[in-house]
Amino acid sequence: MKKSIITLSLAAVLGFGSITVGMPIEKASAANKLNDLNSQQEKINQQRSGVESKLNDTDKKISENQSEQQSVQSEIERLDKAISDALAKIEEKNQEIADTKKEIEKLEAEIKVLVERIKKRNELLKDRARNYQETGGMVSYIDVLMGAQSFGDFVERVGAVATIVEADQEILQAHQADKDELEKKQNQVKEELASLETMRAELESMKKSLNAQKAEKDKLLASLKHEEEEMHAHKLELAEENEILAAQEAAIQKAIKLEQERQAEAARQAELARQKAAAEAAKKSSSSSAGSSSSSDSGSSSSPQVSAPSVASGAWTRPASGRLSSGFGSRSLGDHFGVDIAAGGTVPIVAAADGVVIRSYYSSSYGNAIFIAHSVGGQTYTTVYAHMRSRSVGSGQTVSKGQQIGIMGNTGQSYGQHLHFELHRGSWNAAKSNAINPVGIVPL
Repeated sequence: MKKSIITLSLAAVLGFGSITVGMPIEKASAANKLNDLNSQQEKINQQRSGVESKLNDTDKKISENQSEQQSVQSEIERLDKAISDALAKIEEKNQEIADTKKEIEKLEAEIKVLVERIKKRNELLKDRARNYQETGGMVSYIDVLMGAQSFGDFVERVGAVATIVEADQEILQAHQADKDELEKKQNQVKEELASLETMRAELESMKKSLNAQKAEKDKLLASLKHEEEEMHAHKLELAEENEILAAQEAAIQKAIKLEQERQAEAARQAELARQKAAAEAAKKSSSSSAGSSSSSDSGSSSSPQVSAPSVASGAWTRPASGRLSSGFGSRSLGDHFGVDIAAGGTVPIVAAADGVVIRSYYSSSYGNAIFIAHSVGGQTYTTVYAHMRSRSVGSGQTVSKGQQIGIMGNTGQSYGQHLHFELHRGSWNAAKSNAINPVGIVPL
């Protein structure tokens, strides 16, 4: 999930070390501690510079993505218009085809009349042909002429014969003209219908192609929008990371100041001890009898809260009461870079060692979480306390070992009430490469 990545992408931010008054110095000199803190601060400065550069790059990519989206949207609008035009033309051709089919029906009725007329003429011509065969054709006309009783009768008979012959020729010509017209109309209608069908098929093909192009553009636009959402989420991650780096930088400054004050106090106490030892030695040498006194401090143990663990005597203490429900290392859900401590009821969470709170905030994956920087024996550490019900310390606050910092809960990406506790030698980073198994270091 995007938001679960946010916590991981806070990465290099969280791991610098800091220190508080009273840390043991048996394993490292005071100068080494300050050097370690200053080194951590330099790393933080470099990390902040890198994060700011990434923020600028992300802004640039978002701008480029939005520009590409506008271009794709314009292309989609063009395709929508082209598809609408194609649909309008298809409707137009469909109407023309419907009109042509009506015309064809009308022509078919006319053709039916022509066919009937031709059929009748064919019957008439067949009768004429039989008559010619039976009477000898033109011979019968000569007989008609020769049978005239007078010149007037002859003229009348000639006119009648001419009329009959002319009528026969007109029949033949009309017959041929009807046949030609019939063939012409049939061919014309067929060609027109075929042309319209072809045009409609081309438009349908064009529409299909345009729809396919639009589908691709829609897919591209959706991809670009998804990409923009991811970049905005990444920008939020970087912004949160930058905020934590700034908080961590402030905390390291506080840690340096605390270490400097501790060193000054240690030097002052050493000088007082030296002066006291010198005075006692001088007193011893000037007196034959010397008095000695000794005292022993006894640690007072106060009863902890009902569910709180007892504060251990070393540098580290158990952060919460309960059972270890999950250990450090590989498991079915993936690598586990900490340990889980589970318990029911209202369970206090305490700081595992003296330190400075890097950040106290709510994370979508860690839920209510606190990051604390420590310096133990000259080595910087970072502890993480996650999934708490509530937090009782704020960023930049100095805490002491065993001090309550919250209540065990089930917030963020959690399944059941527990404390997820991480220990990092040095800084906390996204890869969690500095994570170590707290068992054996922290009394669990």
